[in-house]
Amino acid sequence: MTEPALALTDVAFAWPGRGGFSLACPTFEMAPGESVLLLGASGSGKSTLLSLVCGIVAADAGTVLVDGTDLGAMRAGARDRFRAERIGVIFQQFNLLPYARVADNILLPLRFAPERRARAGDAGTEAERLCAALGLPGDVLATPAGRLSVGQQQRVAVARALIGAPPLIVADEPTSALDAETQDTFLGLLFTQAREAGSSLLMVSHDERLGARFDRVIRLEEIVTTERLAA
Repeated sequence: MTEPALALTDVAFAWPGRGGFSLACPTFEMAPGESVLLLGASGSGKSTLLSLVCGIVAADAGTVLVDGTDLGAMRAGARDRFRAERIGVIFQQFNLLPYARVADNILLPLRFAPERRARAGDAGTEAERLCAALGLPGDVLATPAGRLSVGQQQRVAVARALIGAPPLIVADEPTSALDAETQDTFLGLLFTQAREAGSSLLMVSHDERLGARFDRVIRLEEIVTTERLAA
């Protein structure tokens, strides 16, 4: 039986303090190579769920399995190393280093992930291939990331997530700053490259129009419950 790419079971987590809230996810799974869109409004717990999936925070209870590995069995440093190896993350604000070259931004995850670096082969050549596949100009690798347009920065963020073919790609509202035509082009490129890498894709968004491209569309409230904590 094939291990799921991602499996959450009886997960519970709470942000303490003023304005805190609790989140519970009884069960959620993704198959290897599957694409899932999670729809949810602002404040519905999307970012917290992604933080649990990526091991940025640890669940208070339950299990979070990524590629068969239990994140709850790891200390914070081990989770960071695992995330670098096995998860490609596309942040809403891209989180590029603006003064660093595009090549340095794309190759950054490989500095902390020897297995992923080995999967990338000739990393410089792979970065160049990804940029070309994502429609970036040939001289982009030597350009500081901060000089690129928003759409180009977004594609660099995708190349950084995809390099070394991590089994899971997690994307946090990556199309929120794009018009409809640019969204469609971007998603086409992202899906093509994720399929070629054999990566599963988990994206969260509030935009229902994106759903047609995904294998499954799930509303966050179908798998997660949240509750505001008393002040």
